[in-house]
Amino acid sequence: MQLTSIQTLIPQRTYVKTLRPLLPPEAFAPDPSKLVLIFINLAILVFGWMIAAHLDRWNPYLLWLYLPLAIVMGNSVMFMAFSCHDLMHGTVIRNSRLTYIISLLGQTILWMPPTLWKAVHNRVHHNKTNSLGDPDRNYLYEQPNTSSKWIQNLVFPSLEVNPIALALGMVTAWGYYTFRNLTAVLFFNREFVDYLPASFRVSTKERWAIAGEFLFMLIIHLSIFIYLQFDPLKLILSYFLPIGIGYAGMIFYIYTHHLICRMTSVNDPLINSVSIRVPKIFDVLHLNFSYHTEHHVFPGMNSNYYPMVQELLKIHYPERFNLLNVGEAWHLLMQTPRHYKNDNTLTDWAGEKSVPCPLNSPNTQAQDKSDMK
Repeated sequence: MQLTSIQTLIPQRTYVKTLRPLLPPEAFAPDPSKLVLIFINLAILVFGWMIAAHLDRWNPYLLWLYLPLAIVMGNSVMFMAFSCHDLMHGTVIRNSRLTYIISLLGQTILWMPPTLWKAVHNRVHHNKTNSLGDPDRNYLYEQPNTSSKWIQNLVFPSLEVNPIALALGMVTAWGYYTFRNLTAVLFFNREFVDYLPASFRVSTKERWAIAGEFLFMLIIHLSIFIYLQFDPLKLILSYFLPIGIGYAGMIFYIYTHHLICRMTSVNDPLINSVSIRVPKIFDVLHLNFSYHTEHHVFPGMNSNYYPMVQELLKIHYPERFNLLNVGEAWHLLMQTPRHYKNDNTLTDWAGEKSVPCPLNSPNTQAQDKSDMK
């Protein structure tokens, strides 16, 4: 067993060097069987819209029968996010052209151009997780009070969030996240864009690709609206409701994975990331997306093997590994403010509170690890 003070940051490559020899080679082989699941969930969405095209012929008292399908479609929206996430990390297939085509189709429902995702997520977030350079982190209190910072403060789960704003944010935060990163690279694409938590740049070629991909997505979404005849009822039940459900589910996971962690100058995934325990059915439906620390240790690993990595982390790094029940993770989000005062301290919009980051922070006690035996 390896024991290290939680005050000492360990680079990701050190965990890899320790754990990789303990894992089977097939854990790092692509799993093309997941392509079938991607196309099944795409088919579910298309099937839902085909049925919705005839909702104007339904008896109004029977429209509630569409709701179960809307929920299934919402889960398919989530699945497209998680499966394309894995696909673009190279864990499904290694053919770059086919990966690009499928991810473009799959991420259209997310309004996330794959070239933008590859830049902001694969290239920046994974190499600078929860550091000053991570566009996905909490804002610093000292950063300019832009409209984007205000919106995030308004709708993110926190000690001071309004329940109505939180509910609105659950269904819209993903869309706004995409919007702010998209506008930052298309309109500015420079080292400093004040409304992002952290700026990043893309090449000219990538910039044009992102613009073209967004145009393609816009045409597809417009085509769905035309197919549904711009009918408010059809659009609400088969477009906005499933997307709202899917985005809320996605952002629920995303909120819990980093926002209650301290900032780290070294990319230490056991300190700057969180894995959550969810009912097994959700791990099956969502490709083990709850195993997020494991993913940050091995981004190119088949997600089926994350549970194996989790067991190794419990053995080798029991005092560093952030593994929380989903309810506990959400409770911590709702009991802490959402701005960084410094690397280890959270504060509110006014800067009046000083709350130690609740996980693996030098000035807090380690979390209870009784379930990690």
